[in-house]
Amino acid sequence: MLLTTSAATSLYAELTPEEMAARVRRLQIRAKRLVRMLFLGEYHSVFRGRGIEFSEVREYVPGDDVRAIDWNVTARMNAPFIKKFVEERELVVYLLVDLSASSSFSTTPFTKRDLAAEIATLIAFAADANNDRVAAIAFTDRVELYLRPRKGTQHVLRMARDFIHLRPAGRGTDPGSALDLLMRVAKRPGVVFILSDFHASGFEASLRLAAQKHDIIAISLTDIRELAITAAGLLLLRDPETGARTLIDTDDRAERAAYAAAAAARTAQRRRLLSSLGVEEVPVRTDVSYVKPLMTFFRSRAKRPRSV
Repeated sequence: MLLTTSAATSLYAELTPEEMAARVRRLQIRAKRLVRMLFLGEYHSVFRGRGIEFSEVREYVPGDDVRAIDWNVTARMNAPFIKKFVEERELVVYLLVDLSASSSFSTTPFTKRDLAAEIATLIAFAADANNDRVAAIAFTDRVELYLRPRKGTQHVLRMARDFIHLRPAGRGTDPGSALDLLMRVAKRPGVVFILSDFHASGFEASLRLAAQKHDIIAISLTDIRELAITAAGLLLLRDPETGARTLIDTDDRAERAAYAAAAAARTAQRRRLLSSLGVEEVPVRTDVSYVKPLMTFFRSRAKRPRSV
């Protein structure tokens, strides 16, 4: 059960077009700054494309690797020429973003949806700076939006606007709906980021199938009060997705312990599932900066063989 934050869910409806534009602009400035200062090199190191391809030949200069000499061209030109190669990236990055009702829960100034929007935009700008195409699938208990893979700042900004302001038709959480669409539209293996609180079940088969083809990274979003609750008397908790209610006496130590134990069990179950499928998890929380977890992930992955 989660506390409902109706103020958070109604915030977007109250914004004027000018305020919405300003919100996206602030997000763009922050994401671009972080890409430039922190993430660009790490992203390129982790997702380096599918190999190298021949580009051209040029005349040999002292210091060039003699193993790159093109002997056929050298023989024709009577002078040494070397082959020049460039990295063949051809990556498509898919951002699967959870817009369910539970994503609007928070006990901090930023909801899980805010966090997902900012991280997804950050990844999109990093991908675009590396000449990768980016696609987006926003989901609840259904697919709410699909944006085809494209490049360019305007495409990334369109994504950011939709992540922030799209009013979803569904309330539940089903990553399987987004993963099933991914498998239908993605012709080649890609890099997939799933940004969700994963308050869901029944998506395991879809995730297993997608993980066999794509390099999938799960960015799990959590609010601190989903993990533990403080003593504050009687609280009526309502699940924002199902509407189910339960009364809890937070002054009762045993009830607080049971709440924390249930949360720990959900976390452990999610981690076991992701680990069993080879899906790496990057846990982030609304009350802690996401920069360190993301940097830790990028630097750890940069030391491994490329996945795609």
